[in-house]
Amino acid sequence: MLNNKVEIIYTIGFTGTTAENFFERLKKNNVLKLIDTRLNNKSQLSGFAKQNDLKFFLKKILNIEYIHEPKFAPTEEILKKFRKKEINWQAYEKMYHKLISEREVEKIISLKELNNSCLMCSESSEKFCHRKILSEYLGNKHNSLSIIHL
Repeated sequence: MLNNKVEIIYTIGFTGTTAENFFERLKKNNVLKLIDTRLNNKSQLSGFAKQNDLKFFLKKILNIEYIHEPKFAPTEEILKKFRKKEINWQAYEKMYHKLISEREVEKIISLKELNNSCLMCSESSEKFCHRKILSEYLGNKHNSLSIIHL
């Protein structure tokens, strides 16, 4: 009998939400591992999302593993150009996609390890966020990967 199991990867942002809402979304979806895709995980954008605090809360509240993977993050140069409006979203997407392709990020974490994991960054919505590009890239590399944005 063939295994038709579909692997699921989630994405989540923390800006503009409460700690309660953030952790409840992870719990409701049975997330096993949170992969922090920020370049700087010491950000104070949200009190509960600073590196060591987040790692502690995830383990203590939900028994979720925390991993910071800077190779999943855009470079400081790409971020600055986008924030300063030197490039538009389409250019940002192309630059970031080229970067993760060159880094071969699909080889960093196996499909099995990605299952029930959640890619996290600061943006509240995935619409204009690198986690959307990253999850779609990984989805294309692993045909059985389904993406759910929380």
